[in-house]
Amino acid sequence: MLELAQFVLIGLGIGTFGSLVGLGGGLIMVPLFMLTMMPPNGGTFTTVQQVVGTSLFGVLLNAISGSWAYVRQRRLMLRAAVPFALATIPGAFMGSFVSKWFTGPVFSIAFGTVLGLLGLFMYARSRRAKPSQTCEDFDPETFSFPMGRGVGWSFVIGFLSSIFGIGGGVIHVPMMIIALGFPAHVAVATSTFVLMISSVVGVIGHAWLDHIVWLPAVAVGGGAIVGAQIGAHLSKKSKPKVLMLILSLVMLCVGALLIWRGVA
Repeated sequence: MLELAQFVLIGLGIGTFGSLVGLGGGLIMVPLFMLTMMPPNGGTFTTVQQVVGTSLFGVLLNAISGSWAYVRQRRLMLRAAVPFALATIPGAFMGSFVSKWFTGPVFSIAFGTVLGLLGLFMYARSRRAKPSQTCEDFDPETFSFPMGRGVGWSFVIGFLSSIFGIGGGVIHVPMMIIALGFPAHVAVATSTFVLMISSVVGVIGHAWLDHIVWLPAVAVGGGAIVGAQIGAHLSKKSKPKVLMLILSLVMLCVGALLIWRGVA
């Protein structure tokens, strides 16, 4: 029971953070589970595949809960979210086939450096940005954006996410803010929906291969469902500058992680 309560708390914390900034919790859960719950430090998981499958199930429930919250808040633009989500699928499929040619240390370091620089750009932008559109005055039916550019970027993001095994939200959210002009709140909501669609495919595959440890998965997922509602509420109360600042810090951390992976 104590271990299950631990999983619920992990899901609650990661669900809150993931929904707040539109990122998947797998970026945190996978290394956390590997370091603390695999031999010799624990016995909950015996293989990395079990860690990934269980984590992805929690990510899926988090994204479903967060997407529902954002639909109720009228911050989710389905006319953008659906084509963006569909565009990530063929990109991820292609990335899985060519990953063996693009996972060398040099490429990992290069991609980590690009993410870090983009994080610095986001930080600078958040410091000097003027007050942007709020949730209350945003109308998803009339907002205009370049659809073709968004679909193209989504394909590339799916491709890169599959190669590096990272959630696409860490690239998708700043892309929508910088390249498409989305308000930060709407970019977070749209990214959460895209994550929901993309994680469904992964969960089905891992379940078919028996990579999900179901008791911890349900416990983490239950906590993530509640955390997603909390994160969506906090996101609504947060200022766009604060969200952009958090995103820039996350991108710097992910970039540093990729550089470390390439050097190690």
